Amino acid sequence: MKGFWNSKSIIRITLSFIFLFISQFSDVLAAPTRHLCRPEQKDALVKFKNEFEIGKPCRYCTMYCIEPHPKTESWGNNNSDCCNWEGVTCNAKSGEVIELDLSCSYLHGRFHSNSSIRNLHFLTTLDLSFNDFKSQITSSFENLSHLTYLDLSFNHFSGQVPSSIGNLSHLTFLDLYYNHFSGQVPSSIGNLSHLTFLDLSFNRFFGQFPSSIGGLSHLTTLNLFLNNFLGQIPSSIGNLSNLTTLYLSNNNFSGQIPSFIGNLSQLTLLDLSINNFFGQVPGWLWTLPNLFYVNLSNNTFIGFQRPKKPEPSMGHLLGSNNNFTGKIPSFICELRSLETLDLSGNNFSGSIPRCMGNLKSNLSHLNLRQNNLSGGLPKHIFEILRSLDVGHNQLVGKLPRSLRFFSTLEVLNLESNRINDTFPFWLTSLPKLQVLVLRSNAFHGQIHEASFLKLRIIDISHNHFKGTLPSDYFVKWSAMSSLGTDEDRSNANYMGSGYYQDSMVLMNKGVESELIRILTIYTALDFSGNKFEGEIPKSIGLLEELLVLNLSNNAFTGHIPSSMGNLTALESLDVSQNKLYGEIPQEIGNLSFLSCMNFSHNQLAGLVPGGQQFLTQPCSSFEDNLGLFGSTLEEVCRDIHTPASHQQYKTPETEEEDEEVISWIAAAIGFIPGIVLGLTIGYILVFYKPEWFIKTFGRNNCRRRSTTTTH
Repeated sequence: MKGFWNSKSIIRITLSFIFLFISQFSDVLAAPTRHLCRPEQKDALVKFKNEFEIGKPCRYCTMYCIEPHPKTESWGNNNSDCCNWEGVTCNAKSGEVIELDLSCSYLHGRFHSNSSIRNLHFLTTLDLSFNDFKSQITSSFENLSHLTYLDLSFNHFSGQVPSSIGNLSHLTFLDLYYNHFSGQVPSSIGNLSHLTFLDLSFNRFFGQFPSSIGGLSHLTTLNLFLNNFLGQIPSSIGNLSNLTTLYLSNNNFSGQIPSFIGNLSQLTLLDLSINNFFGQVPGWLWTLPNLFYVNLSNNTFIGFQRPKKPEPSMGHLLGSNNNFTGKIPSFICELRSLETLDLSGNNFSGSIPRCMGNLKSNLSHLNLRQNNLSGGLPKHIFEILRSLDVGHNQLVGKLPRSLRFFSTLEVLNLESNRINDTFPFWLTSLPKLQVLVLRSNAFHGQIHEASFLKLRIIDISHNHFKGTLPSDYFVKWSAMSSLGTDEDRSNANYMGSGYYQDSMVLMNKGVESELIRILTIYTALDFSGNKFEGEIPKSIGLLEELLVLNLSNNAFTGHIPSSMGNLTALESLDVSQNKLYGEIPQEIGNLSFLSCMNFSHNQLAGLVPGGQQFLTQPCSSFEDNLGLFGSTLEEVCRDIHTPASHQQYKTPETEEEDEEVISWIAAAIGFIPGIVLGLTIGYILVFYKPEWFIKTFGRNNCRRRSTTTTH
C-alpha cells in the first residue's frame, strides 16, 4: 500500500512539471517562427545576387574546387531565413551577415562602385574566389571596415589596387592571386598591421615593392611571384621576424642575396628563382635553422660559399640554370635531410661526389642534367630515389646494376651521355618505373623481351640497338594498354612531389618538346634512330593509351600492322625512313586524334587512307613512296608543281626516254634562235663594218697575227 502511494506521488509531481512547462512556454510555441536574418541584410544579399549572372564554371573550378556549383541559385525565397542560405553566415545574436563565401559559384559580371555588398557593414569574411568577376576594386569594398579575411583570387579584377585598401585595418588574410591587377602596389598596404598572409602573385604589378611592408610584423607568408617587380628586395623585409614563406620567383629583382634574409630565423621556404640575382650564394643561408626549401634556379649565381656548420633541416635545394662551375660542393653531402637536389643546367664538372651516399636515407629527386660531369654513375648511394636525371653530361661506362634495387624509382633519365652498355632489361624488376630515357648514348645490342608494367614513357632513340622485335613484344606493357586500371587513368596528377615536379625533353610531332611537368597519364614510345629490322610487332596495337609513337630511322620491313588502328588515343605517328612496303592500313584513317604523321622514305604503295587527319598533313609526309596514290594524296600535294600521283608509274626506262626528249627540245629551242641571231650579226659586220667593232677587235687581231709571225 505504501509503494502504491509513492507511485501516485511521482505521477502527480511529473504532471505538475509538464503543466508548468506548457504554461511558461505556451506563448513561444504559439508564436510564428522568427527569422534570425535582418531584413535590410536580406535585401542587400538579393540585390547583390541580381548584380551578376550565373554562367559557366571558371577555368580552374573543376581543378581546385571541391564541389563547384552556383550557390546563389537557391537564394531569394521570401519565406526563408537568409542566414540559412548557402554561403551565408550570420551573427547568432544580432542576425547580421558576418561571413559570405561565394567561392566557385559560377558568378560572372562587373563590380560597380555602388554594389549592394557595401551594405553588409559587418562582414568579417568575404570569399569571392574562382569566379569571373571583372573591373577594378571599387569603393564598395571600403565600407567593409570589419573585414579580417578577403579572397579575390582566380578572377579577372584589373587596374590598380587603390590606396584605400589600407583602410581595411583588421585584415589578417589578403589573397589577390591570379587576376589582372597592374601598376605599383600602394604603400598603404603597410597599414594592414594585423596581416599574416599576403598573396599578390600572378598579376601585372611592376616597379619597386614598397618598403612599408616592413611594418607587417605578424606576416608569415609573402607571395609575389609572376609579376614585374624590379630592383632590390626591400631591406625592411628583414624586420618580418615571423615570416615562414618568401616566394619572389618570376620577377626582375636583382642584386646579391641580401644579408638581412639571415634575420628570418622562422623561414622555411625561400624561392628566388627566375630573377636577376648574381654573385655567390652566401654560406649563412644554410645555417637558417628551419629552412626546408630553397629555389635559386634561373639566375646568374656563380658559386656557393661554404657554411661553417650547415643546419640539417634542408629538404629541397634547387639551383638549376645558373653559372655554377667547378665541382659539386661537398657541403651538400652534410644536408642529411635533403629530399630534392636539382643543379641542372650549370657548368659543374668532375664526377658525382661519392659522399652523396650520406643522403641515401632521404634523397628522392636528383637532377644534375646539362652539366659537364664525367666518370661513371656511383653505386649504392641513392636507394630511395624517386627520380634520377643526369642527362646531358659526359658520363661514361656501364649502368650500375645496383639500380635494380632502387624499388622506389619512377623516373630514370640518362639522355645525351656516353654510356656504353646493353639494354638494361633488368630494370623490369623496378615496380614503380614510369619514365625511362636512354636517348643519345652508346647503348647497343638486341633488346630482350621485357615486361614494364608501369612504364608510360620510353625513349631509347639514337643508340645502336639492333635485331628484330618479337611479335608479342608489347603484350605485357600494361600501363600503355587498355589493361591499365580505371584508377590509373583517373589519377591525372603530375609526376613528382608537392615541392618538385619532374621534367624532360621528348620528340613530339617532329620537334623537341620540353615537358615542364610530366602528366602521369602521358604515354610515349620512341625507338627511332637505331638499327631495328624485321616487322613492326603486331602487339603494338595493344598500347591503346599511347599518345606518341616514333619508329623512324630504322630498318623495319614488311607491312605496317593494321593493329595500329587500335591506337585510338594516338596523336603523333612517325614510321619514316624504314623499308616498309605495302599499303598504309585504312584503319589508321579512323584515328580521330592523330594530328601528325610521317610515312616518307619507305616503299609503300596503294591507296592513301581518307579522313580529315590525312588531309591536313604536308605532302612531305608521303614523299619517296612511288606507289602511293589516291584523292587524298592529290589533295595534300596539289601545290607541288609535279603531283606525286603522276610520278608513281614511271619506270627508269621511261624516265630516260623523257630525259632524251627534254634534251632534244632544249637543243632545238636554243639552236634555231642561235642560227637566226648569228646570220643577222654576220650580215651587219660584213656589209656595214661598224666603227666600234673595228676599234675593239680589228686592231687586236692584227697585233696577234703580227706577234705570231715574228716568232
